[in-house]
Amino acid sequence: LTAIHKPPHLSSAQVIRNVQEHFNASELFRPWLEREQAKRDTESPNQKSKRRSWKQRQPMQVKMGHGGTLDPMATGVLVLGVGSGTKQLSQFLHCTKSYDAVVLFGAATDSYDSEGKVVAQAPYKHVTRSTVEEALNKFRGSIMQRPPIFSALRVQGKRLYEYAREGKEVPIEIQERPVQVEQLELVEWFDCGKHQWNWPSEQAEEEVRGFAEKVFHFGEAPESAAPVKEKTTFLKRRREDDVQGEPTLEESVNGVVTHPTTTEAPLKRSKTSPEPVASGAPPDGKDPYDESTYDEASVPTTDEPVQSVENQPCPAPAVRIRMTVTSGFYVRSLAHDLGAAVGSLAIMTHLSRTRQGGFALETNVLEYSDLAKGEDVWGPKVKAMLDEWQVSE
Repeated sequence: LTAIHKPPHLSSAQVIRNVQEHFNASELFRPWLEREQAKRDTESPNQKSKRRSWKQRQPMQVKMGHGGTLDPMATGVLVLGVGSGTKQLSQFLHCTKSYDAVVLFGAATDSYDSEGKVVAQAPYKHVTRSTVEEALNKFRGSIMQRPPIFSALRVQGKRLYEYAREGKEVPIEIQERPVQVEQLELVEWFDCGKHQWNWPSEQAEEEVRGFAEKVFHFGEAPESAAPVKEKTTFLKRRREDDVQGEPTLEESVNGVVTHPTTTEAPLKRSKTSPEPVASGAPPDGKDPYDESTYDEASVPTTDEPVQSVENQPCPAPAVRIRMTVTSGFYVRSLAHDLGAAVGSLAIMTHLSRTRQGGFALETNVLEYSDLAKGEDVWGPKVKAMLDEWQVSE
């Protein structure tokens, strides 16, 4: 077993393919490949005839797998199993993990993160560091958590956003599940307009927004938290009870604060609503909450460019939090629920897995950039990690 520091904007599956390409051509793994090829060559004609699938007929490659997926936007520890080590990956699906995340207040998206499309907005000027620190107390220890609805599940063979498109009711209620938060702390506060993160520039289709209003549980917060339902606006209309002087999502994205009597520039909406990123989206027959699965086909694509908001500061505050959690925990759900707990809405805009089991960043994790530097750089590091793991086992 080894681990690599996954970069952003790549799926976990793509990272494995890239690593595998380097391992296949390396001197380090040549002996392993030769042994496996020799085993294949000694197979009986009957065994060879069973290799009928396209995958089985491919040239010998280093066998690899990972011990728990990360969304394309996320970075951090990705545990890799090599050869027989793939049989040991299951232990990493149930170990504790540590994350560093940034939560941005004032809006909600269909995927609970900044990769999705906006489905609602809410006031945010009342959100302060102290209110967030107080709200975090509700999320420590044993808690109940509902997985991200749009991106996590299939119901009766159909993704939930497909029910929204068709205007149908979801046949079952997505239930909360028990999770354990061993450590949770606020490590950095970002004042309004003084950070790099922003809301997405696209809004979801009207039927998706209506669906979200029914199933996203925007109004559900811990008992002592301020209610969100009366404050939340779905983007079918301008918020009537808008805090005076507080820019709306449309105003922030377009960089223009409009007077209530003027015509507002709408958020860009794509002609088609692409399938959202599926963190934990299950193959048929697998646990829908198992984060070890990743449906690569669900990576969103669109023919229309997203309007750039990089140079326009977001008027809402943000916070960086650090946590250690058990298996089955969704950081995006925590961001969503934290927004509700402080009487607003929120999305996750940054995520880094800093530790998974015995692997931790800056300790025993290969930097992805080392691959481009050649085997002379990454080879000794990978060998040392593999040797260390074998000794520990």
